[in-house]
Order: sequence, then C-alpha cells, then structure tokens
Amino acid sequence: MTHRPREPAITRQHATNPNTIDSDEPWMRGLHADTGYLLYRLGLRSGQLFNTFLQESGLRLRHYAVLRYLAGSEGALQRELSTRLGYDPSAIVGLVDDLEKLGLTERRPSPDDRRSKTVVLTENGRVFLRGTDEAGRRVTNDLLGPLDPAERETLQALLLKIADQP
Repeated sequence: MTHRPREPAITRQHATNPNTIDSDEPWMRGLHADTGYLLYRLGLRSGQLFNTFLQESGLRLRHYAVLRYLAGSEGALQRELSTRLGYDPSAIVGLVDDLEKLGLTERRPSPDDRRSKTVVLTENGRVFLRGTDEAGRRVTNDLLGPLDPAERETLQALLLKIADQP
C-alpha cells in the first residue's frame, strides 16, 4: 500500500483564493468565531479586489490611498503621509517616487521649511482619481453585495468608530 502524504488543512488554493472558505472544516468554524480574523480576511479580499481594478494602471492600493489622501488636502509632507496612512516612512518614499514618475504627484518646496518637500496631487492625478471613482464603487458593491443598504450604512459607521481608535 502506497502512503500519500495528507494534504494540509490550509491548501495553496485557500491561500490564493480568499473566496474559497470550507466552513464545514472544524478549524474554520473556530476562525469564523474570531472577529479579528474575519476583519483580516475582509481586508485581504478588499485589497485584492482594489488591486485587481488598479492593475491596469500599474498602481496598487497603497498608491491609491496616497492619491486619495492628497485629493483631500493642499498637499502633505511625506512624514505626514506616513503618519496619517499608517505606512512606514521608507514605504512612503517609494510610493511617492512611483506616483511622481507617472506624473500623478509632484514634490514642491514646503512653504514652512525650505529643507522639506510637500507632496501634491497634479492635475493628471485628479483626472486619474475621477476615472477610478466608478470602478471603486463597483469594487465596494462587489465586496458588500450580501448587505442591504441599511446594513452597509451600519457597517460603515462601525468601521469608522473602530478605525478612529488610536
């Protein structure tokens, strides 16, 4: 009799396809009772959906977050972007470099400190964001498809309440 090694409970299929959930597995029932895990899975799925829609542009969700932040401001120092978005300062440098190469942002001298640069959204960056608005709504609708409008509103309010914690 040939002994085949048993396939691990978490297979490559589970790791690469977050939509595949075998909720009958005992290990999965325990995870579904864990709110932190469910939020983690939701974050992964959301990120994958957004990255898929951004893929054609060569950008990722982290770039998009920088652009969205800049769209609501007159510009920001890189350290402010790091603090506000929760990204490592070294990651911000690379993200801004990428966006600047694409002409979506530019660094300008800071009015408050000649040694610092303020990152601002260019007109091309604004056009890019306007072009992503509908796609972003589609991604959100796909993600929140199982929820009715009142549930979506409640979820949004609850997530904001949690996200506002220090």
